[in-house]
Amino acid sequence: MSGDGCVPRRHGQSQSRPTSPAPLPPLACPKTRTCSYRGAVGLGNKYIRLNVGGILFYSTLQVLTRENSMLKAMFSGKKEVFTDKEGWILIDRSGKHFGIILCYLRDGSVILPKGRQAVQELLAEANFYLIQGLVELCQNTLQGNKEQALCVIPVITSIKEEERLIQSSTKPIVKLVYNRSNNKYSYTSNSDDNLLKNIELFDRLSLNFNGRVLFMKDVIGDEICCWSFYGQSRKLAEVCCTSIVYATEKKQTKVEFPEARIYEETLNTLLYETMPLPDNSLLEATRRSYNACGSLSEEEDGPGGPEPRDRDRDRVRRTHVKRYSTYDDRPLGH
Repeated sequence: MSGDGCVPRRHGQSQSRPTSPAPLPPLACPKTRTCSYRGAVGLGNKYIRLNVGGILFYSTLQVLTRENSMLKAMFSGKKEVFTDKEGWILIDRSGKHFGIILCYLRDGSVILPKGRQAVQELLAEANFYLIQGLVELCQNTLQGNKEQALCVIPVITSIKEEERLIQSSTKPIVKLVYNRSNNKYSYTSNSDDNLLKNIELFDRLSLNFNGRVLFMKDVIGDEICCWSFYGQSRKLAEVCCTSIVYATEKKQTKVEFPEARIYEETLNTLLYETMPLPDNSLLEATRRSYNACGSLSEEEDGPGGPEPRDRDRDRVRRTHVKRYSTYDDRPLGH
């Protein structure tokens, strides 16, 4: 059986003459065409379909040509534009912030995105499209954010300064004492790393709870690494991160990183964040209710009992790591 019947034939060609297959056309890019919108400014209500970096937008010629920008040059005939076979006008830029640009062209003002990086990205697009008003808006915002500090961390330089800050603060306080030079022994191998972890945790917490908690650094205290937590001008808890270990008949200082305990005590200070002053009538009512249950009141503690304020001042949670240990966790001399 001959294979001539499988060869494609042109219209009107004799069936007795075999023909060779037509050559395949070369590969080509997707069909695009250029066009210009000369005199299109008058078509203010006509919608234009835009493909900006793969993201599709609709807008009118009136909006796109409102300001003296590159978009006005593109759609007023001064600059060629490229379209695909479906008629979408192609703009080879990122479409992430193009919606904000259209909003600015429509209204003359816009709410900028949050974050310094996002504003910088929008500034780059505004510079490309030559939209001067949006460029100035982004620049002013970036300069204003640069002048505002994220958070202010006071560094304690004297005991009187520390007392004044604690007494005058209306926020809970978290203080970190770190001073590597306060040690007379050698450090263990991972002590330096743990000391840095404590400092890094302090920086993260100060950013996360900025405005709610006052964070202070102390570089003159006696401790090597110690956290203190205050609420309503009173110390609530203390986490000491140093201990002494014995190795080959010599003492070494070990620095711990009790991350979970530090997080817990920091969150506990938030209980004192917005606590109002106690109402005398409320205290009186609760005191009577408390006595009705059969418990002793504060006045019934007796003349020799401590004052309530003195008792509260002594209630400080102190967390210390193991003070003395050997490598096998046995007491010295055993």
